[in-house]
Amino acid sequence: MKNSPSSPDKTPLESLELWEDDLLNRYPDPDAIAQGRDTDAYRNYVEPTRDSVREFYRLNHLHQTYDFVQAKRQEFLGFDKREMPVWDAFQFLNQLVDDSDPDTDLDQFQHLLQTAEAIRQDGHPDWFVLVGLLHDMGKVLCLFGEAQWAVVGDTFPVGCAFSDKIVYAEFFQHNPDAHDPRYNTQLGVYERHCGLRNVHMSWGHDEYVYHMVKDYLPEPALYMLRYHSFYPQHRENAYAHLLDAHDRAMFKWVDLFNPYDLYSKSPTPPNWSELRPYYEELVAKYLPPTLKF
Repeated sequence: MKNSPSSPDKTPLESLELWEDDLLNRYPDPDAIAQGRDTDAYRNYVEPTRDSVREFYRLNHLHQTYDFVQAKRQEFLGFDKREMPVWDAFQFLNQLVDDSDPDTDLDQFQHLLQTAEAIRQDGHPDWFVLVGLLHDMGKVLCLFGEAQWAVVGDTFPVGCAFSDKIVYAEFFQHNPDAHDPRYNTQLGVYERHCGLRNVHMSWGHDEYVYHMVKDYLPEPALYMLRYHSFYPQHRENAYAHLLDAHDRAMFKWVDLFNPYDLYSKSPTPPNWSELRPYYEELVAKYLPPTLKF
């Protein structure tokens, strides 16, 4: 299969946020997910899923193979594209601003601030607040030429059978790995309860940002960053056969984080001039002056 799809394949979504909109459609009980947070103001996601979201997942499920993931890890995890402070990265990320998200017309950085502020207001540790600020920073992959389906979307293991609990699982019938005996059994290249540290996940912004900051943050933070899009597990429990006891303990943090990501959007922008001293001090506490991308 090819690792560099043609231009039409790069942008099946009108916006990156359509995937996040679709999450709300697929998990429509916000009170259960948001653990009591006020969700009354959010849009009612009852209309059929957009065709562009289906096309996004068709491409994602076609191209995300074990070999594709290895190639992307080789291409991007050397972190040789650029070096810059986190704050420059957020400005870089804001080139992805779009007007089609029905829940907010704020830019990417403001969404990250809203997520972080919701976490801070609930009294969580400061490293947890930093996860809210950083969790989507890996979307800068789009600005390095990555196709959208290789940046966002629900994540899942590669190298073993694709679960029918993955959204639009029918599209995996065209994925080469689904017909490869090395990869199409329940365990594939893995051992039962081998632990997610030994499992290769589909390529995207979660995996990228995890590797970028893995030397700087505590382990619960790293689990939240790496697996916050792993809905087939933390919502469907579809890969329990790969998890070990440590994964199960850490996934409590992943479960805690997701409501803040999905339900912290508000039309009121954060007051950056007031928040800036806190977040500059927070970033300086945990991260070096520049990060490699």
